[in-house]
Amino acid sequence: MKSLRKRVTIQDVADRASVGVGTVSRVLNGHPKVSDNTRQRIEAAIAELEYHPHFAARHMRTANSQTFGFITDQIATTPFAVKLIQGAQDTAFQNDMLLLIINTEGNPALEAEAIRLMLERHVEGIIYATMYPRIVDLPAAVHQMPTMLLDCMTADRRLPSVVPDEAGGGFCATETLIKHGHERIAFINLREDSIAAEGRLRGYRAALSQYDLPIGNRYLRHGNDWADSGYQYAYELMQLDAPPTAIFCGTDRIAMGVYDALKEMKLCVPDDVSVIGFDNQEVIAAYLRPPLSTMEVPYYEMGRFAVDYLLAGNSEYNRDPVQKKMRCPFIERESVMDIGLA
Repeated sequence: MKSLRKRVTIQDVADRASVGVGTVSRVLNGHPKVSDNTRQRIEAAIAELEYHPHFAARHMRTANSQTFGFITDQIATTPFAVKLIQGAQDTAFQNDMLLLIINTEGNPALEAEAIRLMLERHVEGIIYATMYPRIVDLPAAVHQMPTMLLDCMTADRRLPSVVPDEAGGGFCATETLIKHGHERIAFINLREDSIAAEGRLRGYRAALSQYDLPIGNRYLRHGNDWADSGYQYAYELMQLDAPPTAIFCGTDRIAMGVYDALKEMKLCVPDDVSVIGFDNQEVIAAYLRPPLSTMEVPYYEMGRFAVDYLLAGNSEYNRDPVQKKMRCPFIERESVMDIGLA
């Protein structure tokens, strides 16, 4: 059985380059008072030996862990986690930082323990992420270090946060349908008590108002964010005396149910009814037939923003914590048809 390779030490590098350990240390730390010739010999020795500095020792010298804590409730197990975590991780890696990720499943005791462990490990900041926009009440310990909220916020707004612009997304989706000539636009929203539903509804109504279209509840339905709501309410809406020519759906999963109901009613998307979703959950939106036009929640960009904010040093952290809303871009596919301007 092959034995494990002996770990290369800073002494090994010094011996190979014929210098002292202190000189190697100065090169590793970017000290300017090392001759070019000596620096080149040391760098060549480091490359030949494949030497990697011992992180724990460097942390003790610099008191810099080069780590951010990333605490989630349930988002690490959702379809949206990949882009959110990837955005944060890519930005961290580009800046020689690591993410320490803990998924708490919304357990307050585990949440408090995760924060305690991160404090013990001297993380340089914490990102706290939720699976959907909501108000959070976090342990007081988060105020002991820079903390950034991702897809959530505190009631008093004392912590910085980044969330999607739900109202802007709702406005854009509705305006897009209006500009394609639609006036009877239904909205199958999420449950009424969610921040996302409130924002998307506000945007929907603002667009109708701006274009002088009726804002009543005739074409509005609240359900959950799953396909069964879309299926149920699409049937209901299409039985109206003047059925909608377009349906804006609060999620792509709702839109999937709408597609099923319309198909059973022998109606075609977009020839008979145009449909727009929300989220850009690509495993759904890109593979429906026809592919679904939808509003994208900018999870990747939100993850990047959270890390960038912590990296910036938080000079305004205690004065005026940023409350950032990120634009939800429209992803055009094939589910919207122009029926001509009224």
